[in-house]
Amino acid sequence: MAVASSFETVFMQHIPLRAAGALLVNATIWGLSWVAFKSLQQQGIHPLWATALIFSFCTIWMLLLKRKSLREMCRHPELIYVAIASGMTNTAFNGAVAFGDVVRVVLLFYLMPIWTVILARLVLHEPITRPALLRIALGLSGAMIVLYQPSIGVPLPHDMADWVALFGGFSFAVNNVMLRRLHDVADGARAIAMLSGGAVLSTGLGVAFAAVGLIAWPGVIGTPSVPTLALWSVLFMASNLCLQYGVARLPANIAAVIMLAEIIIAAVSAWLFGAAELRVQDIVGGALIIATPWLIRDRRPAMPAH
Repeated sequence: MAVASSFETVFMQHIPLRAAGALLVNATIWGLSWVAFKSLQQQGIHPLWATALIFSFCTIWMLLLKRKSLREMCRHPELIYVAIASGMTNTAFNGAVAFGDVVRVVLLFYLMPIWTVILARLVLHEPITRPALLRIALGLSGAMIVLYQPSIGVPLPHDMADWVALFGGFSFAVNNVMLRRLHDVADGARAIAMLSGGAVLSTGLGVAFAAVGLIAWPGVIGTPSVPTLALWSVLFMASNLCLQYGVARLPANIAAVIMLAEIIIAAVSAWLFGAAELRVQDIVGGALIIATPWLIRDRRPAMPAH
């Protein structure tokens, strides 16, 4: 008990453990999401249609649970930016993964912490401190170590999928910074904005791609797909709430680094399911990502939870 109390005393004044834990839950769900989207794609449901279906279910459930939040949404029209950013993040990432090289897509998407530091300065007026820059540098170094493959070369955009992935990472940074800015808005209102944005924009992108023949129009959903869609609707709704809780209570640059844990979860889960090998570089890079927020701390305390 004494050791645990000492640990909490040291770290809680810098990084609220509950907020960090919430972001790790969010990262875990998204890091495992490839299993669901791969399964659904094998059943004939394209990732964009799967995203549209799951986020539509999530939106409907959240509307039923938080009907009163609609009034608050009307009082905060700036939530439209959260909806747009959330929708662009999901559609861009899933679209890029569907049409581009997965490793390159993830590398470019997870340049997100760089955009977060810049946007946090412009929107939230968070200072760009030396510890913040060190956290971003170490966190991205860990991500590069995990994702590095000699065959892909320097991860500079060279086709449409790469540019879409880069844009998706920027949109994710916008989403998280806006959630931080709107921390006083009820969770229900922010959740509806994010989920509905994901549903509307993924549907729109799916229709656009289907109309020009890039993907097939959705067919009849088979019975085996229903449990998967239902389960991941629940998980993504939980992920959404965890993301909001964590981002609203942590400096944006720290939250961005913690969310890099999604890369570790994806690598380990791929190894467990036999889809990839667990390499030494995965362990080294993963350890660096996990340790970064705790190794480098600002001298000033983090903003108190709301």
